[in-house]
Amino acid sequence: MNRVINLSTHVLAILWALPLFGIIYMAFKDTKVEGFSVTIHNFIEAWNSAPFAQYYLNTFIIVIGILAVQLVTITLAAYVFARMNFVGQGIVFLLYLVQIMIPIELLIFPNSSTIAQLGIYDTKLAIMIPYFISAFGIFLLRQTFKGIPYELEEAAKMEGCNRIQTIWHVYVPLAKPTYIAFGLISVSGQWSNFLWPLIITDSDSNRPLTVGLAMFAKASDSGAQWGVVAAATLFVILPLLLAFFLFQRQFISSFMHSGIK
Repeated sequence: MNRVINLSTHVLAILWALPLFGIIYMAFKDTKVEGFSVTIHNFIEAWNSAPFAQYYLNTFIIVIGILAVQLVTITLAAYVFARMNFVGQGIVFLLYLVQIMIPIELLIFPNSSTIAQLGIYDTKLAIMIPYFISAFGIFLLRQTFKGIPYELEEAAKMEGCNRIQTIWHVYVPLAKPTYIAFGLISVSGQWSNFLWPLIITDSDSNRPLTVGLAMFAKASDSGAQWGVVAAATLFVILPLLLAFFLFQRQFISSFMHSGIK
């Protein structure tokens, strides 16, 4: 039975990786000669045909900016829901959970209207604002905070710590695996985010990699340019692939400790 499961797992892994192998094959294939000939010309042409350096910079700013704000907001909100009692706490927390079930596509129109009213259309801030609070992150961290013994907080108060100091010195260190797990989810999600940045940006100075790749592929001629498009696609997915292969043990460990199955 175990042998069948292992075989099935390997088959599924190979099927999942086939598109990636196809992209790598096309990216390194010289389309100007018959047969397969390795070349890096596709990468050079793709890099020189679009401002990928600017796209990388935009993406790093957006991803890191969103994660930094999220870590603050989910920490404070999770502590409130885990340790503080107030009228309507259950209803408010339920409203937060409802956000997890709402597809992000349903919020595009009201969010874009709000961005237009704020006068920040086609800015990196416009891309980041809707993601500053994560209902999933609040739920995940709340469960972790509730598992931390309250006696530790009482001891911190006896040492003269205020509420913020207690969160920083007691709750944050003990919730490190959860923070890592959420950080991985947030970074991978925002790195591959496409629809919202596509709608809210018009210039290369603010477009992330995913939107820049779409504009590049649209501008490229079909057929002979597929090798260049494949090389540009690798520009987008390569950082995440490298991060996964370098830190896959940390990935799995953080998810297991945080309770994500």
